[in-house]
Amino acid sequence: MRLEDYWGVGPKTSERLAETLGVERAVEAIEESDIRALSEAGIPRGRAVRILRRANGAAGMEALGTRDARDVYDDLLTLASQYAVTEHAADRIRVTTPLEDEDAREDRLDRVLAARDAWASLDDDAREAVLDAFAEYDEAGGTDRAAVETALTLREAGLRGRTFDTLDGVDDDALRDAAGALGYVNEDGTVAEGADEELDRLRETLASVESLESGALDVLESVRARGVQSLDEFRSAFVEYVAQETELRRGRIESAAAEDAYDEADFASASLRTLVEELEADVAEREADVAADLREDVESAREDVDAAVEAVSDIAFELSLGRFAVEHDLHRPKLVEDGLAVAGARNLALSGDVQSVTYGVGTHGLADDAGGADDAPRPPSGDRVTVLTGANSGGKTTLLETLCQVTLLAMMGMPVPAERAEVGSFDSVVFHRRHASFNAGVLESTLKSIVPPLSSEDRTLMLVDEFEAITEPGRAADLLNGLVDLTVEQDALGVYVTHLADDLDPLPPEARIDGIFAEGLTEDLALRVDYQPRFGTVGKSTPEFIVSRLVANSRDRAERRGFEALAAAVGEEAVQRTLSDAEWTES
Repeated sequence: MRLEDYWGVGPKTSERLAETLGVERAVEAIEESDIRALSEAGIPRGRAVRILRRANGAAGMEALGTRDARDVYDDLLTLASQYAVTEHAADRIRVTTPLEDEDAREDRLDRVLAARDAWASLDDDAREAVLDAFAEYDEAGGTDRAAVETALTLREAGLRGRTFDTLDGVDDDALRDAAGALGYVNEDGTVAEGADEELDRLRETLASVESLESGALDVLESVRARGVQSLDEFRSAFVEYVAQETELRRGRIESAAAEDAYDEADFASASLRTLVEELEADVAEREADVAADLREDVESAREDVDAAVEAVSDIAFELSLGRFAVEHDLHRPKLVEDGLAVAGARNLALSGDVQSVTYGVGTHGLADDAGGADDAPRPPSGDRVTVLTGANSGGKTTLLETLCQVTLLAMMGMPVPAERAEVGSFDSVVFHRRHASFNAGVLESTLKSIVPPLSSEDRTLMLVDEFEAITEPGRAADLLNGLVDLTVEQDALGVYVTHLADDLDPLPPEARIDGIFAEGLTEDLALRVDYQPRFGTVGKSTPEFIVSRLVANSRDRAERRGFEALAAAVGEEAVQRTLSDAEWTES
């Protein structure tokens, strides 16, 4: 396959990859989602991620129908990658895309949840051992030897179960033998230091003799300094001196001594040169024998080595997602044909003590049992569209984003931030956040973004926030009515957030209105909201709460009079009651 056949690989990128990696290695890097290889070849990391996502999951990426949906997707993978146990696992997470096949989603869910349970079952010492093993694997550059040593560490830690079952078939003893051989033989056939004691000894001796040869004049002076009177005496003193400096046997040195030297200098240089040549031959012979033995050890365990290399990569990926699931208390969603419903759902962007919510649209089973408790809310089933209304800062947009997070995670075969969830099979997820730009250009671009997916024959999920922010309220109500009708006609699902519920024409019977309510002010005058929507009820913005806070917080007399005038406009009695309630709570 040509490099330019891959999405995002133009002529310049193709040329750079071919020059730095070679075409074959570049194709392999793309097919294996190797972000590191592309980055080291000079491709910006963000571009490399986009190329690999499209190369290996183009259909899944097409399901992200809008920029806002893609932003949620990016945020999810960025968060998940923070729990990666290796750099390559983080890269694999970043290029994970929605899966088309439901069986593939179920299989990944099985493996991620098994990894979640495996990680949760480990004590602190075992977790530290696992993380240390993967850290060493990263430091070694993810080599075959590093993978084998990591596999042995995981085995020795006693890790068993589905997450680690790919290691169950390997021979631990064969891996240990291979670990001693892997990494010692270089591509040019040379053997690295530490592979064989005899080879290391020969190399040290060769190096010491080479040092003497390079300083032959110094050797000559040192031997002469011993008071020799003849060539024969020089020969004997030379042998003794070299033996002391190199730890070679005297007989070995004598056998290399020059027989026909015409003076002492010639004798010393010729003898040392012969020793170097002989030792070089000894080193080469020993190195060839050691390399052959090492290759044999590796090849005899090749099947186990290859299994360990692949297994460690997969275990790192799944264990990383398992850590993510443990940290954020993620649960298995039920994958269904139609409908979207959550119970006890939380937005992953929020931290601290967060009120969970229950919600649903379409046909689902949570209408009968949302969360198990008798007083748990049960979202109605069967409505194709919900219109979500209610208080400013009431969590409507957060709920939309939560539904988007749950849907995208389920589509990628990952657990979700909800105690229970049913997620339908969608071809396109259209998530549109509120964009407060009141002009025709924004209206046109928004309609061009959200209407085409809805008009197709695909199964579409519409999550649209405050459509009225991009055009005048009267026309916005008409357009919103049209979107609701089109959603029903196309048998899609939709959740539309709006403040214009009272301005909508009678909705089709397949749609309902839900509301989120502000309940007052806290003792520090923060808005107190029940984030759980009330089904079949129009929510109220309750401006008296906001005005009450402004009245109470005003420090300037003129400013206070202005806010009191607004209080009279929205209902002075309601404002005073709100302030009294806040003071009563404080006292």
